[in-house]
Amino acid sequence: MSATSTEPQPTEPPSRALRAAFRAFAAIEKVGNKLPNPFWLFWILAGVVIVLSAILAATGVSTVHPGTHDTIEVRSLLSKAGLTTMVEGAVDNFATFPPLATILIVGFGIAVAEASGLFTTLLRRMVARVPGKYLTFALSMTAMVAHVAGDAAYVTLIPLGALIFRAAGRSPVLGCIVAYVSISAGYDASPAITTTDTLLSSISTAAAHTIDPDHVVTPVANYFFGLASSVLVALVITVVVEKAIARRSDLDPDEPVKALTAEELKAVEVTPEQRRALRRTGVAALGFVAVVAVAMFPADSPLRGEHGSLVESPVITGMSVVLFLFFSLLGWVYGRSVGTFRTANDIVDALVEGARSYAPILVLFFAISQFLAYFKWTNIGNVIAIEGAETLKGMHLSGWTVLVGIAVLITFMNLVITSGSALWALAAPVLIPMLMLIGIEPETTQAVYRVADSVTNCVTPMSPYFAMCLGFIQQHKKSAGIGTLASFTIPIAAVVWIVWVAFFVAWYLLGIPFGVG
Repeated sequence: MSATSTEPQPTEPPSRALRAAFRAFAAIEKVGNKLPNPFWLFWILAGVVIVLSAILAATGVSTVHPGTHDTIEVRSLLSKAGLTTMVEGAVDNFATFPPLATILIVGFGIAVAEASGLFTTLLRRMVARVPGKYLTFALSMTAMVAHVAGDAAYVTLIPLGALIFRAAGRSPVLGCIVAYVSISAGYDASPAITTTDTLLSSISTAAAHTIDPDHVVTPVANYFFGLASSVLVALVITVVVEKAIARRSDLDPDEPVKALTAEELKAVEVTPEQRRALRRTGVAALGFVAVVAVAMFPADSPLRGEHGSLVESPVITGMSVVLFLFFSLLGWVYGRSVGTFRTANDIVDALVEGARSYAPILVLFFAISQFLAYFKWTNIGNVIAIEGAETLKGMHLSGWTVLVGIAVLITFMNLVITSGSALWALAAPVLIPMLMLIGIEPETTQAVYRVADSVTNCVTPMSPYFAMCLGFIQQHKKSAGIGTLASFTIPIAAVVWIVWVAFFVAWYLLGIPFGVG
């Protein structure tokens, strides 16, 4: 397209299947926009539980626990005991909500690293000087590492992807798409431990206690699978982009691709001072890991668990504190090296700013914690899990078939409920106990959830980052719309979903541990 052309770019795809998909996503967007904010959604669900518990209790609904053979009856929240529980237990419900302290502690450490500028510089360093033929994979793999930074990865990496691709003489629109799809479709895959690991594992542990009070899902319970998945997803995205997406003619920006300006080069290049700072930070990271490893090495080390266990050690079960110390140390070393941190008060300022960024999550957690407490107290979740497990046993389905069915269910739910923690808080109390009763471990259920929860992130217009990515694309291609972006993300997401689910099934059937523990 010439620089003087004013004709709008076509956004209607030639494929009948894609046109049908667009209509479906338009319907999802319409329905999703009518849904209340997740905060109110969970209060509405809490109201449903209150009414449902009264009805089920009045009709005498109950079940028998297959392990203890105790009769479990549904309890009414509209009874005296139920009303007392809701009023007196509200504070404890929130204060003891498993992910609450976890997300704050880890978030504090990440806030320090982010405020220092470490994440931004590290991401630039990883893709700035990569040869052109490896650029797509390098950007995609960088996105997998960027999951450590949480949602901040979108803000940093999407515009950086555009600049990197433009510097290589390729379409900046494609750079935006590769960065966005890699962050969102592979959100739960990473070669590093992230806040998602600590958040999901705490919810999974609480759900598993319904069946086994001693079961603990650690933050590294899916680490092996997440590490392998990060490479797999990056490879799949690279192949689809290079073999299909990059060949489309409608990737051309409104203006011909020009060389980067001095200001734009500054945003991409890493200065000698920053490179030295990264080296010092790398040494600090290795030193931290070495100190922890040496401290855990003696068989009688206080950092080991009962009977010298490494899996049940304070380091693993207290991973949130370890991550806080790790990221805080790296942020301090990098910040001191480049001058973003000059005094100890700068660390406090970073912690305060980090706490502000988590305010929306804390508000949501208050609603979720009350809903889950009501759900647990009424025994509705136990009845559904036990009866659901009995139904699955009666159908004589193999474990992998059930798990693929769960993947399909979560995939469609994720189109509307885009918050991973909110969706897992809703699904885990039923799925984990139910599948435990048919012999499927919580770690496995959590792993398949992570696959299904990730892939459709990049196609649902309900995600705020879908609109963000579109905004970055429109800086280079003003005629782009929701249909334009969806026409790129849907094919990539479809292939990633098929390959990743198949990879999960193969992993499960081969009996490979999903992580530590």
